[in-house]
Amino acid sequence: MPTTESTIQELGMKLMEARANYRKAIQDAPNEPVEDWQLQNTDGSTVKLSQLFGDKTELLVVHNMGKHCNYCSLWADGFIGHANHIQERCAFVLCSNDDPQTVADFAKERGWNYPCVSGKNSGFTEAMGYRTPDGKTMPGVSAFHKQSDGTIVRTGKDMFGPGDDFCPVWPFMDLIQGGPADWQPRHGGKPSCYSGGSTPSDSPSCCNG
Repeated sequence: MPTTESTIQELGMKLMEARANYRKAIQDAPNEPVEDWQLQNTDGSTVKLSQLFGDKTELLVVHNMGKHCNYCSLWADGFIGHANHIQERCAFVLCSNDDPQTVADFAKERGWNYPCVSGKNSGFTEAMGYRTPDGKTMPGVSAFHKQSDGTIVRTGKDMFGPGDDFCPVWPFMDLIQGGPADWQPRHGGKPSCYSGGSTPSDSPSCCNG
């Protein structure tokens, strides 16, 4: 039996309510003290997490798995149009698992118009929960607040994956007949590294390095 319009509207309202409750739960969770991690600028120089705030007290850091993950690049490409708006409210930085030179070259190739740094071998990714002890990496975002005494706390975090709130491609495709079907993100025509699973990191052939 076809789904009725009233059922769709009811489900949409429930989804909006669930999302609002989820966001409130994140906001109400205790802040996590975070050390002032040392990362690397794309020129190889050292930059502390505290420096990424610039003149802001709030900072969003995107945890990117590296250029070999087409899915991560899809999310990062999408931020091109949003970064300047976000930066009116807080600092916005992408932290890649690649080395500084690779980050620099790939950011230029993709046209990323926001700051990018390398977290390779820093321990930052692991500490933030985006790399498991067995080396499996995951994409997501962390929100940080710099307190009046200069210390840093994490105020929120979320994972990235198909259907999340951070990439509009999936909701758009859900509206067309057949949904995404067998479509996958590509780098200039190259096949995706993702071969299945609910998120890119679920795929054994994807970005688990």
